[in-house]
Amino acid sequence: MSEDRSSSSTDIEKALQIGAHSKKRWWLWPVVVVPLLAGGSIFGVRAARARREAAVQSYETAAVTRADLSVTVVATGTLEGLSTVEVGAEVSGRVTRVLVDYNDPVEVGQVLAIIDPEQPQAAFDEASANVVAANASIAQAKATVEESASALERAKLQLAAGIVATKDYEAARATAARAKAAYASAVAQATVARAGLKSSQSKLSKTKIVSPVKGIVLSRLIEPGQTVNAGFATPILFKLTEDLRKMSLEVRVDEADVGRLAEGLDATFTVDAYPGKVFSSKVRSIHNEPKTENNVVSYEAVLTAQNMDLLLRPGMTATATIVAEKKENVLLVPNAALRFTPPVVSSGLGPPTGQLAPEEGPRVYVLAGNAPQSVPVTRGSTDGTSTEILGGTLEAGTLVVIDLKETK
Repeated sequence: MSEDRSSSSTDIEKALQIGAHSKKRWWLWPVVVVPLLAGGSIFGVRAARARREAAVQSYETAAVTRADLSVTVVATGTLEGLSTVEVGAEVSGRVTRVLVDYNDPVEVGQVLAIIDPEQPQAAFDEASANVVAANASIAQAKATVEESASALERAKLQLAAGIVATKDYEAARATAARAKAAYASAVAQATVARAGLKSSQSKLSKTKIVSPVKGIVLSRLIEPGQTVNAGFATPILFKLTEDLRKMSLEVRVDEADVGRLAEGLDATFTVDAYPGKVFSSKVRSIHNEPKTENNVVSYEAVLTAQNMDLLLRPGMTATATIVAEKKENVLLVPNAALRFTPPVVSSGLGPPTGQLAPEEGPRVYVLAGNAPQSVPVTRGSTDGTSTEILGGTLEAGTLVVIDLKETK
């Protein structure tokens, strides 16, 4: 044993170039040997730690299921009456009476308000008198035409008999022509008078503001005694909407989702006023006109909204969920399984380098023993949580890896 120690000592001395003549370099021993021993110890500790990490590494899994899948599009918008009408005044004047108020039901043709008819009535009376005068002028002109026609006939016979001169015949003929022109003018004046009467009658009738639809009063913007001026723009007096038991929901759909929508799709919506209550709906139309706001393009979709209990009100903000696609009894995996990539285990020579580079094509991982093994799949539709699997070797009940389990 002592010989082995001597031999080992001699080898180290040779390595350090320490001979009998250079014993003064003994201080190099700790400088070289101690770091080598320490490095070997650290390497061994790291290798042992890596082996332990690999041995205790575990994974969270979830089962592949077979169930129904609904692909939905979520959008927000506001509720509106099925047809909202603004009722204004077409004549100027002072409002003498307002006959309806907020939320009052109205019928087609029902009088809502009355504007003072004094001036329109006077204009109507004047137009009526003008029509009477025009009719009298027509009668007078007609009589003149008949008289001048008879005189012309006599003058013609007398001229043939040589009783009158040619100039008298020509005068009678001119008188007959003027009588016909006067008659035509009287007829034209009568037409103008009748048009004036019709116009004044229309203005007089418009002093009564009537409802054009059957519905309810959303707002009343006029008070008795107030003067309206219809000279430049039609003043709005009332806002009416048709029966609120049928409403519409106008929502903005992102351009990325609009391609999934079509008329007739089923939908539901909720409003903040009734938490937890879901209202049924359908897509009625999808507008082609783009709406751009903050460089975000969206399209307007109009949904029906049944309101038989009259719980909903125009202007309410609603969140709609439109069922764009519905599939029954399909194979589903959690989306987390499609995002999972196994990590690289530390080799002990340094820190872990992260995750493996993703393999080509969509895939999930199943456990073979304690090691994840990739399984290629063909993806279908997704609802944001689960994805339909169209092809591959997966079966319902298979456990797929969705994440690493945290170890303590």
